[in-house]
Amino acid sequence: MAETEYASDVRPEDAAPVIVDSPTDIRSVALTILATIAVVLMLQYTQSVLIPIVLGILIAYALEPFVSWLTRAKVPRTVGAAIVLILSVGIIGGAVYSLSDQVMEIVGQVPQAAQRIQQRVRSHGRGGNGALQQVQKAATSIEQTAQEASKQTQSDAKAPGITRVEVVEPAFKATDYLYWGSMGLLGAVGQFAVILFLVYFFLVTGDLYKRKIVKIAGPHLWQKKLTVQILDDINLQIASFMRVQLLTSALVGIATMAALWYLGLNQWVVWGLAAGIFNSIPYLGPVLVSGGLTIVAFMQFDNVPRTLLVCGVAFLITSLEGFLLTPALMGRAARMNPVAIFVGLLFWSWIWGVWGAVLAVPMLMMIKAVCDHIEELQPVGELLGE
Repeated sequence: MAETEYASDVRPEDAAPVIVDSPTDIRSVALTILATIAVVLMLQYTQSVLIPIVLGILIAYALEPFVSWLTRAKVPRTVGAAIVLILSVGIIGGAVYSLSDQVMEIVGQVPQAAQRIQQRVRSHGRGGNGALQQVQKAATSIEQTAQEASKQTQSDAKAPGITRVEVVEPAFKATDYLYWGSMGLLGAVGQFAVILFLVYFFLVTGDLYKRKIVKIAGPHLWQKKLTVQILDDINLQIASFMRVQLLTSALVGIATMAALWYLGLNQWVVWGLAAGIFNSIPYLGPVLVSGGLTIVAFMQFDNVPRTLLVCGVAFLITSLEGFLLTPALMGRAARMNPVAIFVGLLFWSWIWGVWGAVLAVPMLMMIKAVCDHIEELQPVGELLGE
């Protein structure tokens, strides 16, 4: 009884801390850090090879149901993969060609929008000692000081015994820019062709690599069964994620088109497609689309409340999809917490630039699917999950 009363009198902050005896091997920690650095450097150095492979795998997952349907219809898999790939490229190419005029019109509106915004700012800043005028005065004073210092330097350079050297930059050569632009275009076409070949080979081979992995998994039957189960779960999880991603992107694109058409925006088809495509980039994608809509809506309506309404509606559609639709469609095993997604977006953007931002969520999904089925990597999968 005395012990019970004594224990009840002890406050939580006065209790002795719980100590977990977990010996740490410094050598294993150092090796882990070195291995992580080596993997990061390898990802950066081999991005020209890895990015097409990742894109090919994801596109193959998206097109696999259509190829499987043709295969069940007694169409050879090689022919079915070619048909699906040709139709996909034809549809995308036709859409790009039909919308190219609207895209160029949007690009041509950017300088006009900048001038109009500048005029609005100037008109609101006239006739007063506001913050804009104070900044302009400060900039003028700094410029005058720099000019006086430059004049003093020039007068010192004229002193006897000092030779003034002037570096003359070469004249502008448009041919250089055309050359590098054409080389960049050729490189993009080459990368696109490589991705198409990879997608075709992935679709044709089907479960070839799955059978090879099962064959080398081990001599015992239980090892082969376990390997088959793990591969099936990984494929199911990634395929489910790709289906949900395509479905939500399509719904966001259609809803955005309808809303922009109702609000009277001219290029509602282009911006609906952009909203659907950029929906795959978390956080950053909706911001980019909203920023572009700000310029286009302001140029067309020349009205700030109307512009904010257009941007707000588009942003509301993507927000409802991200917070309500995707969690409802995505299985619990495939869900990831927002912190992991944001950190992954920063990491893959740093590793692979723009392509890293586009592929961040699919890469995290693939990593989580693999880690959930490998005992040594399950803590990583737990950190990525909800």
